[in-house]
Amino acid sequence: GLYADMDFKEGELVLKDPMLVGAQHPLNKIDCLVCSFCFRFVGSIELQIGRKLYMQQLRANESHGCDVGSSSKHCHEMDSSDEEESTQQCTSGSPKTKVPLPEDVVQSLMNGQLVLPFSEKFSLPPAVPCPGGCGEAYYCGMSCAEVDWESSHSLLCTGESSDSARREALLKFIKHANETNDIFLLAAKAISSTMLKYRKLKAVSLEKQMKHDISCVSNHCNLSILLEAWKPILMGHKRRWWDCIALPDDVDSSDEASFRLQIKMLAFESLQLLKKAIFDKECESLFSLEIYGNIIGIFELNNLDLVVASPVEDYFLYIDDLTYPNKEEAEKITQPILDALGEEYSIYCKGTAFFPLQSCLNHSCCRNARAFKRDRECGGKTNLI
Repeated sequence: GLYADMDFKEGELVLKDPMLVGAQHPLNKIDCLVCSFCFRFVGSIELQIGRKLYMQQLRANESHGCDVGSSSKHCHEMDSSDEEESTQQCTSGSPKTKVPLPEDVVQSLMNGQLVLPFSEKFSLPPAVPCPGGCGEAYYCGMSCAEVDWESSHSLLCTGESSDSARREALLKFIKHANETNDIFLLAAKAISSTMLKYRKLKAVSLEKQMKHDISCVSNHCNLSILLEAWKPILMGHKRRWWDCIALPDDVDSSDEASFRLQIKMLAFESLQLLKKAIFDKECESLFSLEIYGNIIGIFELNNLDLVVASPVEDYFLYIDDLTYPNKEEAEKITQPILDALGEEYSIYCKGTAFFPLQSCLNHSCCRNARAFKRDRECGGKTNLI
């Protein structure tokens, strides 16, 4: 558990808890370009808006497949549950709430040709692409890129520099996770992180043995090193995912056994795909269904939403607070953009993360501390107050 040896006033910051592993929801990547390690928004206000509008137009084009000739048919697009994304409906006669921008305007936002008024007051770090060339991960700087590469991404990168067979296997694993449950992506990060930490600890151990002319039984040494690398996750409260997941409201209690078996088989399918991509014989124990189920169970029992406020929302609020004549002049440019974005202008970065100290808090109704995120904080850390 977590305890304090001094008194804190109500609302006072106790500590900031960096995540052990975290991942942005795949569908949220459409709306928010953030650092894949610290989850800070990157690029520029113009790029954030341009990407959002571009993806919005792509989704609108896809929705044209709806049958507009029948009022009884609907095309629904649901990004995720728990209010994580807006629900869009495509029906004949549905009122349009957005006014699309010309494609050349969207492109000029994305390539930096169009600079919005006062956007310099909301500067963001440039987007640094993944060094492996996967095109999926971006960072706020080389520091985050290097740390993420060394901690997990080097095993999960699908860039052209990766082995073709491994890349193909990874893409299948990612596709399966995106279509079923993105919690598998977080589990893959946890396993990759443990494997890479194990390799570093093993290298240090071998160096010490050579320096002091010490030898040991290889299997025993490797197991103890793997356990050391596993420690951060070992400390988390855990149960097998299929045992601890809540029974959905639409599943009758008489079907509970069948439901939990389906969840177990889903985890098994995911694990087999992950093994084809990153399996390491020395870390074989990490790839058992029991361990995989418990890793996912940690996230099920201890996970906390990863939330980072959007600077795009702050930008439009700033424009709205301007006084005449600055506001009138600025809104000549920004109002059509805001109309095109609609209510989605304020979507923030959303994901799931495991915070080791937060997971040790008293989770009862009589809790004495809680996780809290200040609106203006730009990274993925959480605060305990």
